[in-house]
Amino acid sequence: MPTAPHKSLYKERFCMKQLRKPVIAICGPHGVGKTTVAKLVAKELNLRYISAGQIFRKMAEKNKMDLKQFSEYAENNFVVDKHIDNIILEEAKKGGVVLDGRITAWIAKDYATLKVLLVAPLDVRVKRISQRDHVSFQKALNDTKVREDSEIKRYMQLYGINPNDVTIFDLVINTSNFSQHSCVKLIKLALEEIMSSSPSAE
Repeated sequence: MPTAPHKSLYKERFCMKQLRKPVIAICGPHGVGKTTVAKLVAKELNLRYISAGQIFRKMAEKNKMDLKQFSEYAENNFVVDKHIDNIILEEAKKGGVVLDGRITAWIAKDYATLKVLLVAPLDVRVKRISQRDHVSFQKALNDTKVREDSEIKRYMQLYGINPNDVTIFDLVINTSNFSQHSCVKLIKLALEEIMSSSPSAE
């Protein structure tokens, strides 16, 4: 049973979430449909949309590197991830936003009203990436493995975060079993439940 200070802190955080516009962190590996679902959620709820991946891609383009090269560059230059994560945190503090990225749930911390993890089997994810980027399945598989291995290495070194840890999430959805619009419905329902719930008296 939590001590009185813990209960007080929990209630304070709950009240903070209730009084401000919701912050929804949508995470997951590449190819699960984060971007599409996050944009649909933002549109449905009239929230802003911020993508860590888009920021990363723009930085890669600015440095004239492809994603594989820039991922390798970021492994030795933590300023890349820190810059992106600082943007995500500041946007979370403003409220009224959907945050799309691998570790936005961790970065947004207690500012996140709802933390969502989207998952799908590797072969399903790679097939989607292959079709989206117009590359072979094998190339998509190799590039995805390189990017995700790089991300895990960087996040562990920077923050001690394992992006495959599901324990911090309020909702986990397998996007191979649900359509994009069904995912949006589930997220909206979960948000409504969290926003309408009251802190436990225990």
